[in-house]
Amino acid sequence: MFNFYIATNIIYVSIAIILDFILGDPSWFPHPIIYIGKLISALENYFRKITKDCESLKVYGGLIVIIVGLLTFTIPYFLLKLSLINIYLFHILNIFIIWTTIAAKSLDKAGTEVYKSLQADDLETARLKLSYIVGRDTKNLSKTDIIRADIETIAENTSDGVIAPIFYGIIGGAPLAMMYKGINTIDSMLGYLTEKYKCIGFYPAKLDDLFNLIPARLTGILICLSSPIVKGNIINSFKIMIRDRKNHKSPNSAYPEASVASAIKIQLGGTNIYFGEKIYKPSIGDNNKALEYNDIIKAIILMYSSEILLIIMVLIFLLFVIGMVYQLQFFDFH
Repeated sequence: MFNFYIATNIIYVSIAIILDFILGDPSWFPHPIIYIGKLISALENYFRKITKDCESLKVYGGLIVIIVGLLTFTIPYFLLKLSLINIYLFHILNIFIIWTTIAAKSLDKAGTEVYKSLQADDLETARLKLSYIVGRDTKNLSKTDIIRADIETIAENTSDGVIAPIFYGIIGGAPLAMMYKGINTIDSMLGYLTEKYKCIGFYPAKLDDLFNLIPARLTGILICLSSPIVKGNIINSFKIMIRDRKNHKSPNSAYPEASVASAIKIQLGGTNIYFGEKIYKPSIGDNNKALEYNDIIKAIILMYSSEILLIIMVLIFLLFVIGMVYQLQFFDFH
């Protein structure tokens, strides 16, 4: 039964990946993340009106996690239960929900928009496009800083927006994939180390760290294995990823960032400004060459290659399980 459940989820996820690759996010449909974001914002504003005390805000931050986590799991769960009146509707809804959680095409598009502006030497537009996808202040970034920020967000979101939803979609289906997106959205909105967010964002950041513990490391491994596609070296990529895995304030983000940096042979990290406050990040990777805007495309290629490699691995696993089940049935029959 368990194997059948996992096998079915693998099929759902595989179809969702194909839909995302071809179509991207379903723009004709109001995206669930928009409403999750509105809910988080409304809860944050409400709780900030109640108290300014740090300890109380920590508790309310935890309450936001509970509310959003429960809603993002139970709503898809009950929708799927209701859809069981028609098995085809059930399958379609499963695929559709998982599809909305995978953001590879959107990440590709957003990163490429910045790349195109840099290619045209239009720094103002590049800063504006970058501001749509990063939390840091972008208005005074240099060309090099723009490239670095774009690559860092592609690397980190390869885990958060691609590999993690696939991982949770496989082990827990559409409800768990959507719950993960809810928790990750809370972290992206509240989980900063700045004075404004360090209290209310404490538990959102901690829970997001927990949920990304396996996906971040899995992403790092997949990117290292994919490194030859951008003329990187697998062994060297693993060495640098392991060496620099703690060079980040997040216990997870350094894995995808270090693997991308090592594959492309660049250095990431450094000081960033969030909401007017400077946040220092240690360097990740080796400074073998200056950052170039073409490195953005390499980061996007690594994102897709790691996604493809993961789904190939799980499909091989599925075929192996089916083969084992068939063999057991064959021997039992005889």
